Amino acid sequence: MPIVYSYIQYTGIWKLDAASKAKGAGTWPVPPTPKLFTWGNNANGQLGLGNTTSYSSPKQLGSLTNWSVIAIGGDTGSNQYVSSVKTDGTLWAWGRNGYGQQGIGTTTGNSSPVQVGALTTWLTVANGYGHTLAIKTDGTLWAWGLNNTGQLGLSNSYNYSSPVQVGALTNWSQVSCGYLHTASVKTDGTLWTWGLNSNGQLGLGNTTNRNSPVQVGALTNWSFVMCDKYSTLSIKTDGTIWSWGMNPFGNLGLGNQAYYSSPKQIGALTNWSKVSASNYAVGAITTSGALYAWGLNDLGQLGVGNITYYSSPKQVGALTNWLNVCSGAYFMVATKTDGTLWSWGSGNSGRLGLGNTTNYSSPKQVGALTTWSYIPRRSASNFILAIAAT
Repeated sequence: MPIVYSYIQYTGIWKLDAASKAKGAGTWPVPPTPKLFTWGNNANGQLGLGNTTSYSSPKQLGSLTNWSVIAIGGDTGSNQYVSSVKTDGTLWAWGRNGYGQQGIGTTTGNSSPVQVGALTTWLTVANGYGHTLAIKTDGTLWAWGLNNTGQLGLSNSYNYSSPVQVGALTNWSQVSCGYLHTASVKTDGTLWTWGLNSNGQLGLGNTTNRNSPVQVGALTNWSFVMCDKYSTLSIKTDGTIWSWGMNPFGNLGLGNQAYYSSPKQIGALTNWSKVSASNYAVGAITTSGALYAWGLNDLGQLGVGNITYYSSPKQVGALTNWLNVCSGAYFMVATKTDGTLWSWGSGNSGRLGLGNTTNYSSPKQVGALTTWSYIPRRSASNFILAIAAT
């Protein structure tokens, strides 16, 4: 009998697994095809479906199968937009565009994806309230959109509707955008921030705004950074997690509501692997697959079965098969290692994808698919996009 190969899922792309490949010649089945799905509020055409109709269940966006990275920007009231990188290195955007945050050279919005220039060298992208930062495959950093507090890092406060390079360095590796500030990690493990600093969210020990990148301390062991609205969290290579900035609901996870303008370690755990923060609610996953949440919980967005606020990490259930988490505007979505997708919190505008507008304070499975492979790092808005194979 011919050997039937199987495929495994890896960051949104299905590849032949090593065990099957080692068997030699055989029958190669057609691998599952990753598709982009979207749901929730669509007042600004941010779902990319060519209309302004909101959906409470996942709706496929076109027929393309090469979406790779998704970034969601804006807030729940206005300015909602999306940026996305495809596997071919092209960059696309849609939704609101009042500040030029789509990077297409105009301030006209779009309800369907529009390509940003013609380059095929984009690697990753991050969206804020109205500003966008992206890194190319050559390690250069680019910015465009709203720049009223210097959040583009271009040493001025001018808005730009097309990508402009931030400095001349070629060692940027990861970037995150908050409401009006930006943070980025370099390949050398240093951490840099710029933009609004009204609540110490830049981590520089003061509240002075900066319009160009400034290094946070002198450490070289930062691995990942995540900007919330007016605060910032970051994971180090040793697995510890740190936070600073605004803390009205205990969203810094430090057991209090004090504001800090310099990084403070959250607890003593050394196995944090992922973190997502939006609208003062934080979700984080450990290397063991446990999910924790803390901060604002008025609509059950922490997923712990109640609406009590927590100023220190609280585990969401007892399962240890969580893979990725995305904190949105008063809700969260997360994937498990079995490929299922779960959501909880505010169901307004159908943002939970459960076919209704009901609030839930505990995780609920979105549909029956077991092939969800990608969710955004955060969403400050009331809609979501995700990739699943069908």
